[in-house]
Amino acid sequence: MHTMARADRLLAYAIAGAAGFVDAAGFLSADRYFVSFMSGNTTRLGVELASGSKAALVALLLLAGFVVGVMLGAIFAERFERRRKSAVLTLSVSFLALAAVGQTFGSTAIFLGGAVLAMGIINNVFRRNGEVALGVTYMTGALVRMGEGLAGWIDGSGRGRRGAVPSMILWGSLSFGGLLGALAFLESDTGAPWLAVAWVAILVLGARRVESADLQSS
Repeated sequence: MHTMARADRLLAYAIAGAAGFVDAAGFLSADRYFVSFMSGNTTRLGVELASGSKAALVALLLLAGFVVGVMLGAIFAERFERRRKSAVLTLSVSFLALAAVGQTFGSTAIFLGGAVLAMGIINNVFRRNGEVALGVTYMTGALVRMGEGLAGWIDGSGRGRRGAVPSMILWGSLSFGGLLGALAFLESDTGAPWLAVAWVAILVLGARRVESADLQSS
C-alpha cells in the first residue's frame, strides 16, 4: 500500500471502513455469517458440513454470491477503466441500496444477497495489470504485512516497515467500521443499511474527484 498515492490510500481506508460496517450488520443479521469475510464463511461451511447441518447452504450461497460479485465488479472495472473507481463504487452502492430495501421490508435474504454482491464488487476498486491489487474487505494480507514490519523493526533490518503502517491503518479502518456497523445495527436494524448506502455514495463522489485529478495530471 505504501506505493499508492495518498488520495488512493485515503480512499482505501474509507472503503475498508464501509466494508467493516456492512460486514458487522450482515453478521448480526445472518446468525453469525459474514458478507465480506469469506474465510470465516469457508470455516463455517466446513463445520456445518461436518455436523450435517442444513445451515451449510447459507455459507455456500454467501461464498457463491461473493464470487459472483467479484466477477461483476471485474467486468465493470474493465468496461469503465478510466473511471474504474467511481464506476465500481456506483455498482456496489446500487446493490447496497437493494440490500437496504430488503432489510427495510423484512427480507433477510434480499439484504444478505445485495450486501454480499456489493462487497464482492467493491474489491475491484483498486486493480493493476488486469487483477485486483488491493483487497479492501479482508485483512489477512494487511496483518501479514504488519507482522513483517514488526519483524524488521525488532531485528533492525527495516524490511517491511514502510508497508506496515498503511496496512495497520487499513486494518484499523475495517475494525472501526465494524464497530460503527454493529452499534448502528443494534440501534436500528433497518436504518443501519441505509447509513452504509450513504457512506459508499459519498465515496463515489470522492472517487470521482480522485479520477478527475489523475486525468488532469496525465
